[in-house]
Parts: sequence; structure tokens; C-alpha cells
Amino acid sequence: MDFANHVKCQKRSGAALIISIIFVLIFSALAVSLATISANNVQIASNHHQSNAAFTAAHSGLEILRYYIAQVSISGTTTTENRLQAITSALQNHLDSAGITNISTSYSDSTTILTIPAVTLNSLENQNFTVTITPVDSNTLRADVTGNACQLSKTIRTEFDFEEVGNSVFDYGVATKGPLHLSGNIELEGINVAVEASVYIESESQTEALSIIGNSQIAGDVGIVNPDATAYLQGGQASIGGETGDDAVDNHVYTGIPPADFPEPIPSYFEQYVDSTIDMNNTTFENIRIPAGTNPSFENNVTLKGIIYIETPNVLTFSGNVDITGIIVGDGDWTDDSATNSITITGNIASHPVTDLPDEEQFADIRTETGTFIVAPGFDLSFGGNFNTLNGTIAGNGIEFSGNAGGTINGSIINYSDTTMTLSGNSDLYFNRSGTDNSPAGFVPAQKLVFQPESYSEI
Repeated sequence: MDFANHVKCQKRSGAALIISIIFVLIFSALAVSLATISANNVQIASNHHQSNAAFTAAHSGLEILRYYIAQVSISGTTTTENRLQAITSALQNHLDSAGITNISTSYSDSTTILTIPAVTLNSLENQNFTVTITPVDSNTLRADVTGNACQLSKTIRTEFDFEEVGNSVFDYGVATKGPLHLSGNIELEGINVAVEASVYIESESQTEALSIIGNSQIAGDVGIVNPDATAYLQGGQASIGGETGDDAVDNHVYTGIPPADFPEPIPSYFEQYVDSTIDMNNTTFENIRIPAGTNPSFENNVTLKGIIYIETPNVLTFSGNVDITGIIVGDGDWTDDSATNSITITGNIASHPVTDLPDEEQFADIRTETGTFIVAPGFDLSFGGNFNTLNGTIAGNGIEFSGNAGGTINGSIINYSDTTMTLSGNSDLYFNRSGTDNSPAGFVPAQKLVFQPESYSEI
């Protein structure tokens, strides 16, 4: 090889080396760029994942809040300034009774805020939610539900309005704080559907919450608050929900259910309608007051119109037939189970709704007080005569139906007493709650928070 060709080959080799180095640099730059883009994409994906996780946590928190808020109510007499504190207490009580330990509430009087501290949803991703509730106005609360995931958070804002609703015990045909005992040929039936004859029992201090002996039957289901409660059926025809024996208990008796809201009775409300004192020389009574200690016994047939207002203490007995178009009211204490006060009706009852009262001035407003037959807290109520229909809810402290007492009840039976409520003999009760008021006259309605979906926003 001559010298010229040798030099030429050396130049070509140098050029190839330079080109190779350039390509190495280009590919290195591309690799670094691709690695950077990949890292950025991984970070973006991670941020999206965390953002979605935070948003999911916020949505989960909102659904949990809506579920538990819907379970609680407060008294209709709660003042505006005390509503939030009452809701906080009611919500915490419900969580406690349901055995929920990972959700707690707190109330700050100084800032008027209800808060739910961080509730963990996924500990691996530090996913949780918090809730802050503040008043907007006298009727509206604003809830900010913040979902968190790692370093990101998302907040959903919604509003809840206070609305007046019927107390939940009016969803039952019979609601009693004490146990329930049926013996003989008792039937609790629904006029329209079986659920109208459903039964609610608290029986917190007694484990045998329900006993059915003989041929007695409950058409609806039975819910019992006491988780350790038992139901006892004796007799081949004793049934619940159309089934007998163990099947009746297994399929139609539910223990450990959440407590219902017993309505607070307000008998004093009816005093405004009373304009005369009872005169035992009469047999027809309109808007009368029966003074304390009178203890009247009505042996003849009597006609009652409007409000029959009974002061405590008093023991009343109706042994004759009773024709009533109105409401019997006792002004006792709904925590008094002493049976010092009582109303006993052994004669037959002819009951008419208050809307049938004469079109006269003294009855004008009473005709709008619908849904109640007897509201007598602190009174033991005993029925021993027949009736076709009792036009409204019956409420007292200790309730007994015996003999042939039976018929249709256009409302519920509410027993505030912790003592056993007894139905015996041939007392067939047919419950017709269709079209009745959720808040019968003489009871404080409940207030609940109702979710307003149109208020939803992401902030």
C-alpha cells in the first residue's frame, strides 16, 4: 500500500469514530430524554392515582355521612341554636349503639362546628376522609367532606336541610318499651298489608322480650332492640309472619335493631280547647276537664265530644258504653310507670274521627287535630270491651287488651312503660295505618337532616 492510500484509510477510520461517538451521544440523549419522560409519566400517573384516590375517599365519606345522618333525628322542640349540638349527640349515640368505633363526632360550641376526624379507608395509601359541618342559616347545614390520599386532597361540599318528619315508632302497629305478651286467640293483622301489624320492642332490662302462647298470631315482623333478647312461642298455631315454631323466630324476629324514636307527648297542648269542668250529673260531655283526684266512674252510657282532659292523679272507669268523637288526654309524665293513674274501659266503644265533630265554633280547630284517640302519658290503659274502630293512635304507660276487646285501630299502639304489655283473650286487633298522619296530634314531631343533591359541588 502506498503512502497516499494509507493516509486515506486513516482519515476514513477517524471519521467513522467521530460518527460513532455522535450516534452514542444522540442515543444517550434519547435514553435520558425517554427516562425523564417515563419518570414524569410515572409521576403524573401517581398524581392521577392519588387524586382519584382522594376523590374516591371524599365520595365514600359523603355516602357514609348521608347514611348515618339519615338514621338520626332530634326532637321537634329543639331550638335553632341547639340543633347542631343535638345532631352531634344523636349521631354519636347511634354510632355507639351500632358498634361503630372508627367514626367519632365532636362539637365545638365556640365555633359551632361538628367535625368527624380522619376516618381511615386504606392505611397503605394513607387514604382517609374528614367531615366538617357548619350552619348556613337557621334551617341549613353545610358539610365539607375532604378525602385524602398521600399528599393530595379533594373536598366535596353539600348541604342538608332540617325537615319535620314523623317519629319512627309510628311505622309500627305496636311499639313498646317493655316486653310484649300474647295469650289466647290474639291476632295482630294489617288491614292493607301485613307490615301494618309489625311490632317494635325495646325490652332493654328483660331478655324474654316476646312471648306468644296459644293460637295468637302476629302478621308482620318483630324488631327487638335488646341484642340478647329471646322470643318464645308455645302452641301449634302461635305464629309470626305466617310461620310457626323456629321458622317464625328465625325468619321474622330481628334482635339488636337500632332504637326507634319514641314521640314526646305534649298533653298540655290540648288545654287550649277545654272550656268546662266535668259534671257527673250529665251523660254528654264536650271539651271537659276532669280535675285531679276526681276518680270518676261512668256506669251509664256516655257521649264524649271534643277534648276530654284528665288531670293527675286520677283513676277513671267506663263500665257503660262509650260513644266518643274526640281525643282522651291525660296530663301525666311519660316516664311514670307506677300505674297510679289509669283509664279502664270495660264497656263497648263507638269511636268516630274528630273530623265528624259538629260544625260548631267550639270544635272548629279540634277537627284538624287528627290521628290520635288517646294520648295519656303516665296512665295505665285497659280495654275490655268491644269496638269496631278506634280512630287514632293510643299511647300510655302500660297497655292491656283483654276479653273480647278488639277491632280496627287507625294508628299505632305506643307503650312508654318498661313493664310487660299484655294482650289476652280474643282481642283481635286490625291495624290500618294507610293514609294516617306520621305525626298524630299531641306528639312532638321529629326533625331530621335531609340531603339536598342540587347543592353538590367540588371545591
